[in-house]
Amino acid sequence: MATDNPDTIFALSSGTPPCGVAIIRISGPGSGRALNVLAGRLPNSRQASLRQIRDPQAGWLDEALVLWFPGPSSATGEDCAEIHCHGGRAVIRAIENSLAGLGLRQAEPGEFTRRAFLNGRMDLLEAEALGDMLSAETELQRAVLASSAKGHASNEVAHWREAVLSASAAVEQELDFSDDDQDGIAPTPGWCSDARRVAEEMAAWLAVPPAERLREGLRVVLAGPPNSGKSSLFNAILDEAAAIVTPIAGTTRDAIERPVAIGGVPFLLVDTAGLRDEGADEIERIGISRAGQELARADVVLWLGPEGEGPSGVIEVASMMDAAVWAPKGEGSLAVSAVTGEGLPELMSRLSAVGRDRLPKPGQVAVSRRQKQRLETARLQLLEAAEVEDLLIAGEALRQARHALDAMLGTVGTEDMLDSLFGRFCIGK
Repeated sequence: MATDNPDTIFALSSGTPPCGVAIIRISGPGSGRALNVLAGRLPNSRQASLRQIRDPQAGWLDEALVLWFPGPSSATGEDCAEIHCHGGRAVIRAIENSLAGLGLRQAEPGEFTRRAFLNGRMDLLEAEALGDMLSAETELQRAVLASSAKGHASNEVAHWREAVLSASAAVEQELDFSDDDQDGIAPTPGWCSDARRVAEEMAAWLAVPPAERLREGLRVVLAGPPNSGKSSLFNAILDEAAAIVTPIAGTTRDAIERPVAIGGVPFLLVDTAGLRDEGADEIERIGISRAGQELARADVVLWLGPEGEGPSGVIEVASMMDAAVWAPKGEGSLAVSAVTGEGLPELMSRLSAVGRDRLPKPGQVAVSRRQKQRLETARLQLLEAAEVEDLLIAGEALRQARHALDAMLGTVGTEDMLDSLFGRFCIGK
């Protein structure tokens, strides 16, 4: 996607039609002309106006609210317009065809947000947080990402960058004193303590799980031998028949994944093949091997097998408590019945508590793994600058730290990285 494309773009920015009201967004230098042609004249800036939408050739299309946002004080930093029309597919298609006939083109995924970034309306941290907000499905995801999307994380990084700049200036001053060879006049390197303080603040961010973990949810794997009730419990938690349940051992041949929100916390629930050493055919053995791989990837394991025989750190679950022959497990375990639902609220509560403990919390900043790498680079460079005695090395370390922070904010970057980021967005954003 070109970064200096002067085209005027448009896209449906609201929900999938049919719907009550559809919002068609327009951005670029031709926005005003397009709105003027379709709506008769431009409305007052940032004031909704009811207009008859007419195509020069096709005639009347719809009655709609139109808005005009002249740049650079707009969402994308360019001239923008919105048409709030009726949400029928035919109406939307007709207006989009008219816009295309005026020389506008359909926006690519994330192109509105990309233009906002390139025009300085938001930085890279805000853009990444917005991308995650668009896919947020739980209250915890929304609450954690809200502050970053509003720019709080960006402001903190900007403060760190200013501290690094001040430290660099102090180093340059010390180098100047050293060049002048004036004994006893060189200033005290107080910038070292500032660099260590900023590095400590960065370490606190690095200790928070990454945004990808919040977006994907904790991986909860149900494991145990065949016929231990894994698939039944899997279905009961999801409240749907996602996994086939039969009394035949080895029914589940592969891992089945389903996202689920429990208590506002995101999880990825994984049902696996029953673990056994003998009696499995070739296909089932492949499923058992994959079950072992899932156990290695799991954040949480619900162990439905004999107590103490699962991996370390599991949540012991005594399933099928409705069965005629059933034995409870020891202290700290959970007892459930997928048939009657008994014990399920306690299991859900335990999972919710574990999720809230292991995922980022509201008020914390959750940055992506890529951003964590840059932040770790900046932290290590700051510590090196504060420890070394050679001022030239300290100055270079501070420059590298500043470069890493610039990369976090998007002041420097690559087209490939931007294409990957904004390609995750929907068409109308």
